[in-house]
Amino acid sequence: MKVHLLSYTINPVETTYRAFKQCYAKGTARDIKIPSNEEMINFICKWMGKGHESPVEHVSFTFSIEGVSRALTHQLVRHRIASYSHQSQRYVNGNNFDFVVPRTWQENVNSEWIEQYKKETMRLYNELVGLGVPKEDARYILPNATTSNIVVTMNLRSLRHFYDERSCIRAQWEIRELANKMMVRAKEIISFADYKAKKCGITCFECES
Repeated sequence: MKVHLLSYTINPVETTYRAFKQCYAKGTARDIKIPSNEEMINFICKWMGKGHESPVEHVSFTFSIEGVSRALTHQLVRHRIASYSHQSQRYVNGNNFDFVVPRTWQENVNSEWIEQYKKETMRLYNELVGLGVPKEDARYILPNATTSNIVVTMNLRSLRHFYDERSCIRAQWEIRELANKMMVRAKEIISFADYKAKKCGITCFECES
């Protein structure tokens, strides 16, 4: 799995600060005086800590997520508000795909069996295509393990919610890895992106971490 940050809102801290201040200012966002970066971050974190998060929706991140399973993307696209552009199995030939192999497979099944499974799946897919079955129908034989690429755009509030839910120990291993990697990329731009994002103890009735 690879996660790359393609683009993000310019001047994200200042943009967020202006949005917060606009809620309480008489004038416009353009009129708001901008203090030091540290002062803006402290102000933003204070209000985020109180649950006032709507202003952080004005900052967004666009990620390129590569080499993940279709099982993961089916979980991912349930999260709103976000925008998705998913690699199509209707148009992209199945021979271009690989497989995500869970660790539990590697621990319980020998590597020869896994390779045989991959080759047989691809053989049957190619046989269907060779018989004249359209790729959009031949893809039905491909498993959830089939790799895929997807472009995802989330605003910071949505990303924080996604991170809260999917980095949890009770989330499945692959999407948990994705949530952590996306937040790492976001924190490279906004150091406080994950500030009090995790709400452990509110929605979880039992936790092993």
